[in-house]
Amino acid sequence: MKFKIGKNASIHLGCRFNTSGLFSMGTNSTINQYCHMDNRGGIYIGSNVSISDQVSIVTADHDFGDEMCIARKDEVIIEDYVFIGYGAKIFKNVKMYYGSVLGGASLLTKDTLPYGIYYGVPAKFKKERRKDLKHTSMYKRLFH
Repeated sequence: MKFKIGKNASIHLGCRFNTSGLFSMGTNSTINQYCHMDNRGGIYIGSNVSISDQVSIVTADHDFGDEMCIARKDEVIIEDYVFIGYGAKIFKNVKMYYGSVLGGASLLTKDTLPYGIYYGVPAKFKKERRKDLKHTSMYKRLFH
């Protein structure tokens, strides 16, 4: 697939990708089961990132204002120590900054602040996360 995947990183069963290349993930990061990674515009994930089950990251759409309904693509960047909750969705041209959190079933369409906690549809800033993060997001599932 021509992906760049760091040491101790894992992608669990049932995850789908739209294309080869245009994807990288740092050390100790995990993408859990049944996630959809639409990497046509590029998905770049840092280290110690935890992506819960059934998350969708979408990097392409169509311009419905255009007579040809042209396709548009743009990247999603997820920095280190980010946590993304179950069933969340992230759309193209978004950057999740260091230590930020996206709650389960939330829809993120704009950049986060470092250490910001966001949730809702659309996701909104709720409060700030502690800044002394030292955890690792690396783990192995009991059953794959």
